[in-house]
Amino acid sequence: MKTIKAMSIAAVAALSLMSAASFAQTVSATSLTLDGAEAKIAAQAQQNGQQYKIIEASGNNVVHMTAELYK
Repeated sequence: MKTIKAMSIAAVAALSLMSAASFAQTVSATSLTLDGAEAKIAAQAQQNGQQYKIIEASGNNVVHMTAELYK
């Protein structure tokens, strides 16, 4: 009985983590400037009715930016 209860608790915990992670969507954009790349990310977020968090930006001649969209 204890094993079944422990497995049930573990399953509920795993499902709750999966459902929280499934709401995040990763998007990327490129532009000549940081502001331009962020504007593209912001437009994608607004189009989906979501907020965004920039998780990476890099570049030399062109900026590449990655963000997570979430509600």
